Amino acid sequence: MLDRSRLQERRIGTSGKLFAYWALTKPEINFLIAIATAAGFWMGADAALPLFPWMPFLQSILGTALVASGAATLNQLIELPYDAQMRRTARRPLVSGRIAPSHALWFGALLSVVGVTYLAISTNALASLLAALTLVSYLFLYTPLKRITPLCTLVGAIPGAAPPLIGWAAARGRLDAPAWVLFAVVFLWQFPHFMSIAWMYREDYARAGYLVLPSAGNRNRFVMWQTVAPAAVLLGVGLVPTMSRLSGFALVGVALALGGIFLVYSARFAINRTNAAARQLLMVSILYLPPMFALLVLNKK
Repeated sequence: MLDRSRLQERRIGTSGKLFAYWALTKPEINFLIAIATAAGFWMGADAALPLFPWMPFLQSILGTALVASGAATLNQLIELPYDAQMRRTARRPLVSGRIAPSHALWFGALLSVVGVTYLAISTNALASLLAALTLVSYLFLYTPLKRITPLCTLVGAIPGAAPPLIGWAAARGRLDAPAWVLFAVVFLWQFPHFMSIAWMYREDYARAGYLVLPSAGNRNRFVMWQTVAPAAVLLGVGLVPTMSRLSGFALVGVALALGGIFLVYSARFAINRTNAAARQLLMVSILYLPPMFALLVLNKK
């Protein structure tokens, strides 16, 4: 009986450790990254090919997800002292002590190196280079800037919008103009998405010394511009794939509906600036990208 109970405890401990490593990679964010990468590859793939290149398609998603997982892990390692001061991050694997910092360092570095190398071998050098640049800019530009200036969102939106470019580059070996349209969609989408998070956890961020929002005097205007303006531009950008004949006319109605809803909730949050409005905007933002990219793929010309 004693041996069985010990064996069960070991199994529970092992599964808990594996789950902690899984949580360290931020799988909920990787899901959206995978969708954006897949859309970039699908839209960039040569329609003249007799068969769709399924293997490179899956390899580009896997490689990008590995790099994103490594970036998430290393980001939490860098921000460990500050995450410990925030309620929303107090249960993360590093903060709670479920994973040692040295283990996280090796884990994050391994994921990053393997992901970049895998993209170079399985797809092409451009996709690998874009992934490497995304990793470096996220860790060494965006991450430290969060403690220096509220404009960190602008800087962070660049690596955040890179997955469609990586997918397109993996399919084509180059970046064409339509790839930058996909980049623009994700780039603009991030501003209202992050503003909702920054507002809901503004006290947490301030306690940890993050300057994701400016001082009280300029805060309302900053939130207004960072939320409403990108959502309004995104409404128009969502129509560009159809106008440029990258996608069919079915996209127009969905793009207007999704973009219009996103803009309404963005404006509502910017005007009211309540946690409830921020939470609603966050949910709407999460529900925006998957159907938008799904319809882009289904209506590709």
